[in-house]
Amino acid sequence: NLNFTAGREAIGSAIEQCGIKTILTSRAFLSKANLEKMEGMVFLEDIMAGIRPFDKAFAALSAFILPHRLIQRLLCRGKKDHNELAAIIFTTGSTGIPKGVMLTHHNIISNIEGFSQVFSLSKDDTLIGALPFFHSFGFTGTIWFPLLCGFSAVYHPNPLDARTIGELAREHKATILIGTPTFYSSYIKKCAPGDFKSVRYAIAGAEKLRENVAKEFMERFGIELLEGYGCTELSPVISVNFPDVEYNGLRQKGSERGTVGHPIPGVSVRVVDIETGQSLSSGKEGLLLVKGPNLMKGYLNQPDKTAQAIKDGWYITGDIASIGEDGFIKITDRLSRFSKIGGEMVPHIKIEETLAGVIGCDCAITAIADEGRGERIVAFYTGDTSPAEVWERLGKTELPKLWIPKREALFRVGSIPVTAAGKVDLMKVKALALEMTGV
Repeated sequence: NLNFTAGREAIGSAIEQCGIKTILTSRAFLSKANLEKMEGMVFLEDIMAGIRPFDKAFAALSAFILPHRLIQRLLCRGKKDHNELAAIIFTTGSTGIPKGVMLTHHNIISNIEGFSQVFSLSKDDTLIGALPFFHSFGFTGTIWFPLLCGFSAVYHPNPLDARTIGELAREHKATILIGTPTFYSSYIKKCAPGDFKSVRYAIAGAEKLRENVAKEFMERFGIELLEGYGCTELSPVISVNFPDVEYNGLRQKGSERGTVGHPIPGVSVRVVDIETGQSLSSGKEGLLLVKGPNLMKGYLNQPDKTAQAIKDGWYITGDIASIGEDGFIKITDRLSRFSKIGGEMVPHIKIEETLAGVIGCDCAITAIADEGRGERIVAFYTGDTSPAEVWERLGKTELPKLWIPKREALFRVGSIPVTAAGKVDLMKVKALALEMTGV
């Protein structure tokens, strides 16, 4: 699935890397997305025009009457190997040209088997699918999860169209929501309290769940957001919080606020020292490594990058984390989201968490070059609070003074740039910082 929001260069790179010759799309979509026609495009409108009513009736009748083994024999040709390539999902490319992550049938199916075990599911469940299919969370979580587990799904192409998503959830009595904190934040503002009254599970992933978003979602809808964690290379689910389980008087704690939950069945995690690679004890922060049957086959045509990412069967996430004695994983930052200021490593996510706490609004942190101290922090936030007031409030927190952006580096904006997958668009935030500061 091509990321149509990534720009022509990234789309061209994906086509070239994969050797794509045919692209299925529609003229209506190209018009709405303001995209140009490309060589190799086949339009669904043309295909649909060639399908006769008899063909539709015959296909429906065959699916209803014929045994599934016969349908499989007639339609599923070729080699059947669970280790064969099933999909190539391109990373979002927030730091450069995206890499093609090769996922096998076994990767995807094992991932679904793992996280479906921690939730109580039935054929009566209905999932609202609004995440883009070019994103691994949308691909595995909203296409294959309901399809392989046998429950319904209702789709909407725009995850930021909060009102329509709320109406769909109400109309179809949705029981499962999968989204990003950014999208949930828009639901808080635009959806009616009764829209999600039938929802049993609201799972948040792809970016860190801010405390204010979790609190406001609970207050408005009475639903606990269950934060999970994953990455494209792991198909993508690694861990998730889930409701506590009680059986025969025994209670298992399934969630802990501020963490990304327990690893799903079949997935192993460990935290190691960044410098030595030695395993660290419970509660110690270090580099998070992950192993499991959901680990990718590798990066497409990039064996060197694959070797850098996977050591002795463990995937190096690039995330800084700790694992508590009770097994809950807490992500504290990314190696790539640190700035070195005056010789000290300054974590962006920690500043974002504190800033969101004092203003109660969306925010994003980046850094630009500084001749005196190497780098300097630049902050963007939404809401009505003045930069002077924000700076004063940050000064009363426990953040070290070195970490607090200067008053002239605090910018109030109408909205924080996000990707189509709902993550903060770090490249656009960085570009905005350079523009606003005149560097």
